[in-house]
Amino acid sequence: MPRLFTALSIPDDVRTRLSLLQGGLANARWIDPADFHLTLNFLGCVDGRMADDVDDMLAQIGGDAFQLRVDALGCFGSSKPRAVYALVEMTPELRQLQASIDRALRRLGVVSDKRAFVPHITLARLSNTPSAAVARWLGQSGQVTTRFFDVDRFGLFSSKASRGGGPYRLEETYRFVDDDDLDAWWRAEADLGPNHVAR
Repeated sequence: MPRLFTALSIPDDVRTRLSLLQGGLANARWIDPADFHLTLNFLGCVDGRMADDVDDMLAQIGGDAFQLRVDALGCFGSSKPRAVYALVEMTPELRQLQASIDRALRRLGVVSDKRAFVPHITLARLSNTPSAAVARWLGQSGQVTTRFFDVDRFGLFSSKASRGGGPYRLEETYRFVDDDDLDAWWRAEADLGPNHVAR
């Protein structure tokens, strides 16, 4: 059974920029740039019926397009490093999108990752890499900032159980729904006429 997660795709030129940072770190499993993404919510393994319900719910997520950029590098696990990543600048729009998806999933009984949301793009997973080596790599890589890129959709991805790092498959893409589209959707679902006033 595949594991599902919601995420933002990364533009090709930003992938290329980040791929140039890969290398020079012992015991690192570098992520294929084709698999770079920004995870929003991790759902875990769900059955076919629940996956259909998730798909329907995600299609209702509203919001406006916004912009993001990478503005730093970081590491998970200070004393025992487990991954290095490119940190994506947090914005109110990004925080709202992640929280909206989380609330929608909870209404379906799907509890996503309980850890605090840290918007990032994983560059490598580490195994027995000394923390001093990671600190040197971070220092040598310098300050990393990418251009701003547009975000007007998110995706539902799947992955098979593995040691991590892909490959990932895009199952569905969801463009943001504006308020007018969302009202129309609810009227259609409730089989109500166009003169219905929501309360």
